[in-house]
Amino acid sequence: MDSRQPTFKRQLSKTHVWALAFGCIIGWGAFINPGKKFLPNSGVDGTAIAMVLGGIVMMIIAFAYAYMVPRHPKSGGEFNYTKNYFGKKAAYLCAWFLLAAYLTNVPMNSTAISLIVDGLDGDAEILKWGFHYTVAGFDVWMGEMLFAIGILILFGLLNIWGVKKAGYIQTILSSALALSVLTLTITAFVSSKAMLSNLEPVWGFDRAAAIAAGATTETISQFAHVGRQGALSAILATFAIAPWAYVGFETIPQAVEEFKFPHSKVLFIMAVAILFGCVVYIANNTVAAIAVANWPERVMAGEWVLLIAAEEMLGLTGKLLIGISVSCAVLSGIMGFYLASSRLMFSMSRDGYLPDIFSKIHPRYGTPYNALLFCILISLSGPILGREALGWFVDMSAIGASIGFLFTCASTLKSIKHHGDGTPFLRIMACLGIVFSLSFITLQLVPVPGLSGVHFGQESYLMLLVWICIGIAFYMHQHKNFI
Repeated sequence: MDSRQPTFKRQLSKTHVWALAFGCIIGWGAFINPGKKFLPNSGVDGTAIAMVLGGIVMMIIAFAYAYMVPRHPKSGGEFNYTKNYFGKKAAYLCAWFLLAAYLTNVPMNSTAISLIVDGLDGDAEILKWGFHYTVAGFDVWMGEMLFAIGILILFGLLNIWGVKKAGYIQTILSSALALSVLTLTITAFVSSKAMLSNLEPVWGFDRAAAIAAGATTETISQFAHVGRQGALSAILATFAIAPWAYVGFETIPQAVEEFKFPHSKVLFIMAVAILFGCVVYIANNTVAAIAVANWPERVMAGEWVLLIAAEEMLGLTGKLLIGISVSCAVLSGIMGFYLASSRLMFSMSRDGYLPDIFSKIHPRYGTPYNALLFCILISLSGPILGREALGWFVDMSAIGASIGFLFTCASTLKSIKHHGDGTPFLRIMACLGIVFSLSFITLQLVPVPGLSGVHFGQESYLMLLVWICIGIAFYMHQHKNFI
């Protein structure tokens, strides 16, 4: 990059960075997935155990990030670590898949926008107008598409117009999100609608078999996950996507050149963001079950169980509370992943791994505007593919984050050996991080007999193949820089 080119402005406070991480961790999935994935696949107990274990693993991996950030305080994070310790080709591999983790979260959140409106507008269906078509059995309407596209463009422009503005907006959204979830959780504890008996089946059930047999809440126990293998399958089904669930805490290094505080604070900020994320996932999933006596039937019908639970307890106020919290989650996710994606692309371009155009910084706003424009363009795939693409984007995000974690932990071990520093504790954490990262990748890509709902679906494998092909095309275009 030209040395005369403007550099990033240091405008992000500790609160801004916490909001970036927490807002990225908690997106639409914390509110939609209790009915779509968590309760049927893992139940209340399986989801809680998986999320706690996932949070612990993320904390283990966070130690590696806390070690690496002060030594490589450049935007790009994992990309820079891998380049310094494993070479250019490995760095490109790491960065390209990490970019998939970040970029897929933007369209993923955008596809949830229509779900929010559908859940809140009752029978009005205010966005179901204009032409429509079907993707994987779900209708995509022009009204829904245009509304989501408008949100994506607006928040992309907010990122272009300055990181300080984006930081303030992210802080407001993340704070409102945390407060709304706290209010809903407290309500569930004191509500007469909440009953412990509603939590059954605690390990989830075989949804496909139950639907095929026309099961009801009274007969759902016949399809429940039971025994040691049932419990293990339930836990792993959610634990396998923990990299997706917690992806966001590691976005912090992407903005390191814009920190206005010491890098030593990174571990604490990551820990708080992971803790908040863990509590929100478990709280939402538990509330969705405990307040709805027939939640298995609602799940099989494809209904928004958490919204039903909130309405059962608080009526219209509950619906509004869910509307506020999930809107804040979606918008903070879009805002945060735009920032992380663009900074990663900027770093790759600055070092010659992507075309030079992505390393241009706006002379007035101090942001990588071309990278952000590219992110906006890619994100428009979400509204076009529709809501059924949510699960596909989850899988892509999970595999991308897992690869980023793997290279960061491996780079930490290399750095410790090279510099002769680091404690035995840090070495153990880095080794564990490598083991867990490889485990996540295996669970995501390799079908394991007896474990249902864990590995990729057919569409996710196809999306992964398409992303690899795009990466190869960029690699061939820039291959002279990898020699």
